[in-house]
Amino acid sequence: MSKAFCRGLKDSLSIAVGYVPVAISFGLAAVAVDVPAWAAILFSVLVYAGASQFVLVSLISQQAWFLTVVAVVWLMNLRHLFYGPALLNAAQPCTPKRPMLFWGAGLTDEVFATAVGRFAKQPESEKEGWYLGLQLGAYLSWVGGTAVGALFGADWLGRWEVLDKSLGFVLPALFFTLLLEIAEAVPRQVLLAAALGSGLSLLIMPVYMAIIVGMFAGCLAILLGRKHD
Repeated sequence: MSKAFCRGLKDSLSIAVGYVPVAISFGLAAVAVDVPAWAAILFSVLVYAGASQFVLVSLISQQAWFLTVVAVVWLMNLRHLFYGPALLNAAQPCTPKRPMLFWGAGLTDEVFATAVGRFAKQPESEKEGWYLGLQLGAYLSWVGGTAVGALFGADWLGRWEVLDKSLGFVLPALFFTLLLEIAEAVPRQVLLAAALGSGLSLLIMPVYMAIIVGMFAGCLAILLGRKHD
């Protein structure tokens, strides 16, 4: 195991500090809606999509059509298509020696932000090893946190009623936090269009459909804004 890889694992600890509590919350939220513990862990192993996994569990609990589930999760993670080119550009002049699958498998918002900010500090020959270590550390912390929440969640829920009552706030709190993080980077009209689109849709549609309407409303606001510019 190279020193660069180990250094990447070490640098992933700052990501893990944020990942583990949220992953535990996901495991708890999953078992709370009768998703088997093994399935919740498998979601984190295969999907590994943070907030999207909360939406995934919510949609499953509402017995949403499987194509709707796929569409919502796909749309929520569409931004990662733009992360890849930006990440490779930040890693220059490093030339990846491994298939792009290894670079993209563990790419999350936090991994992207950390990598782009610290690539310049890594020697050219060590950038790939460091990045792969960073990815793996973040991934293991998410999967491990999910396992803790899913496997021990049922006991915790039965023992502490307050935990059971507070789970309903996990997803709204998570999304509100994400909203605060992007609020300064996103035009106000986009946020307003998405909020109005999803909010009004809730009057006549289920939650999972309102999410899609909100996404399209935000995209439409961006397109109209560019046309006027």
